[in-house]
Amino acid sequence: MASSQLPEITCTEQAQLEELYAAFDAAHMKPLWTEIGGLMPTTPQPDSVPMLWRWSSLLPLAERAGELVPVGRGGERRAIALVNPGLSGAPYATPTLWAAIQYLGPREEAPAHRHTQSAFRFVVEGEGVWTNVEGDPVAMQRGDLLLTPGMHFHEHHNTTDHAMAWIDGLDIPLVRTIDAGFFEFGPDELATKETPEVSRNERLWGHPGLTPVGAPTPKASPLMAYRWEHTDAALGAQLELEREGRPGVVEPGHAVVRFTNPATAGDCLTTMRCEMHRLRAGTSTALTRTAGSSVWQIFEGAGVVTVGDARYEVGTGDLFCVPSWAGLAFDTDAGLDAFRFSDDPVVEALGLARTAHEDRS
Repeated sequence: MASSQLPEITCTEQAQLEELYAAFDAAHMKPLWTEIGGLMPTTPQPDSVPMLWRWSSLLPLAERAGELVPVGRGGERRAIALVNPGLSGAPYATPTLWAAIQYLGPREEAPAHRHTQSAFRFVVEGEGVWTNVEGDPVAMQRGDLLLTPGMHFHEHHNTTDHAMAWIDGLDIPLVRTIDAGFFEFGPDELATKETPEVSRNERLWGHPGLTPVGAPTPKASPLMAYRWEHTDAALGAQLELEREGRPGVVEPGHAVVRFTNPATAGDCLTTMRCEMHRLRAGTSTALTRTAGSSVWQIFEGAGVVTVGDARYEVGTGDLFCVPSWAGLAFDTDAGLDAFRFSDDPVVEALGLARTAHEDRS
């Protein structure tokens, strides 16, 4: 019978190996046979860890920053990034996703700029801020998802006497990793101070199932605003159909809508997927594992979320991240709505997507 043990090596051979490895180091090389466990693990081994950021802590800190830190050229935005403890102090929520709370004080203006990185804003509460995207004024209101695709000039202005905070999501870590980032300042003055109820992009692209034939077909969504009233109605309809015994939900009590590009039916942004989830009262989801990472924010309601070995009680405004292949499950007695963004489009485009579900019953 053949032995599975490696043959013993002599002292001479050991010295020769040490000499070889020293030569590798001097030549800036590494042999696969000593590194394969870290390079090719049997399952993803993310550096990021499950993490919860509570809205009750984030908002007061943003308010304090509003008192001390001005908005203007140099700082550009009063945005405070969420830092994952597993990423060595980098200002990233996951290795591919950047999330921050942005705070704009009464009557403040954030000047125009543009960058390669794709961005969105999700509003948990408040109104009265307009974001001008390529000069098109877009109202920001509770429950809305607002987009800023890469290399679109954008600026914000608060038309009210009260401050407003929201969540920014960008693909900054991904773009930084592949060294593909560019940034440009725009004019110091706002492109417009108009505050229309409906933006031009919504007038052109915001009609369900109807594509304007004369408009170009961009890779990222040309629709800059996805309004809560539509999201709410779509989620509610799924759960109504479930009660009638009709298909629509992803699992019992769990409705999901994905924000898509009305020109292509693909994801609204080229590098990030945005979704809204609704769990009816009394729902417990399956445990799901996904290759790739995500960040969630509770929009309304409360429940318990399990991420890997961590278990959090969550409520309105709380954010948490899910590292690649960490198990994720929800339990809610009262019901909840949650916004999710992820690097799914990139993982899928690279042919690396994988998902597994585990029944917890």
